[in-house]
Amino acid sequence: MNKISTYFKESYRELLEKVTWPTWNQLQQSTMIVLVATIIITAMVWVMDFSSNQLLKLIYSLFK
Repeated sequence: MNKISTYFKESYRELLEKVTWPTWNQLQQSTMIVLVATIIITAMVWVMDFSSNQLLKLIYSLFK
């Protein structure tokens, strides 16, 4: 039980003393970067999905 309490005490101390927390502006900037990257990747996946779907429809229509 002593090891568990020591672990929590050291973890709490590390969070307060050793972790560098971002400022509000840094947090907003990082969030915007992640949001833009997510939108771009989503659009790329949608385009690939749509184009492969259309290509497969074309191929299937040739063999009807």
